[in-house]
Amino acid sequence: MSFKAMIAFEDGTVFHGKGFGEEKYEVGELVFNTSMTGYQEIITDPSYKKQIITFTHPHIGNTGINDEDNESRMIHASGIVVKNFCEKPSNWRSSNTLEEFLIKNKVIAISDIDTREITSILREKGAMNCCIAGSSIISEDKAIEAAKDFSGLKGMDLAKIVSTQSNYNWNEGIWPENNTSNTSYPVIAYDFGIKENILRLLTEHVGEVKVVNAETSYEDIIKLSPKGIFLSNGPGDPEPCEYAIENIKKFLDKNIPIFGICLGHQLLALAGGADTYKMKFGHHGANHPVQDIKTKEVYITSQNHGFAVDVDTLPSNIEVTHISLFDKSLQGIEFTDTPAFSFQGHPEASPGPQEIQNLFKKFSLMVKEYAKT
Repeated sequence: MSFKAMIAFEDGTVFHGKGFGEEKYEVGELVFNTSMTGYQEIITDPSYKKQIITFTHPHIGNTGINDEDNESRMIHASGIVVKNFCEKPSNWRSSNTLEEFLIKNKVIAISDIDTREITSILREKGAMNCCIAGSSIISEDKAIEAAKDFSGLKGMDLAKIVSTQSNYNWNEGIWPENNTSNTSYPVIAYDFGIKENILRLLTEHVGEVKVVNAETSYEDIIKLSPKGIFLSNGPGDPEPCEYAIENIKKFLDKNIPIFGICLGHQLLALAGGADTYKMKFGHHGANHPVQDIKTKEVYITSQNHGFAVDVDTLPSNIEVTHISLFDKSLQGIEFTDTPAFSFQGHPEASPGPQEIQNLFKKFSLMVKEYAKT
């Protein structure tokens, strides 16, 4: 059942539309995502914690929801905004509708919204605090006030909130074959908000992976004799994650191979002595061109981040490996004195192009080489 709904910006702008999913109100940072497919993977990505997603693609819901494509066990986005909502999906893999999935996860959504106008506003003013609400739940004035009261993501440590509470082993490869590596090395994956397709690709390249809580100590990890450390994606500001930064510094000193993605990339850079900053509206989509500095090759990549590493603060022992061709922001780094590298985008491509998945192979080769020592 649909209901009257609205989205209210911190600057007083209000859009009215048709609500679906859970009738409630939520606040968060409003961002736009330019992906044309993969809304299921997007809304279950833990990196969207405390964010409200505006989809620029005009039709959302047409492929329903299936049992294999979730990137985590729940929806992490605070809400979603779409132009046209398809109530009756048609896809051979669909097991239920988007609305049923939203209701199950107690998430609100709104349709019949001019998402082009919202995207224009966000590109001009930057990501904004927003309240998405059923109109019967809260008044316009209260919704605007709620948006203004939201503290924003700057300074917010969300990694430890979304991280697994219990460590576990992962040994499932990518869909549909679920192949795993013929060899297996003790590789630790820090869960700062990890996506499951990252774990699938790690398993395909290095074998079984042990996933640990974001705050797991260096000492506890060293007891496991790891041959590689993976730093996952995740939500929020990297700078408050001091527990992770301090651990990473110690791993760097031990010369254990390290591979970071997204938040993990930012944390690795901070541990190396660089700085990060909040972007104007971030990168959210599956069509972002990134260039390899050495080979000059251009890859179309999947992106989801609102913070970035300041290239001008990199110390002399960290090299730039990739840059964004949208805005020249830093996309990849590599240490010259220890086997550690990272990538800002999402090479696991879920959703998105798979062109840069060779980074997982690079990590596997580093792990195998280190295992010989």
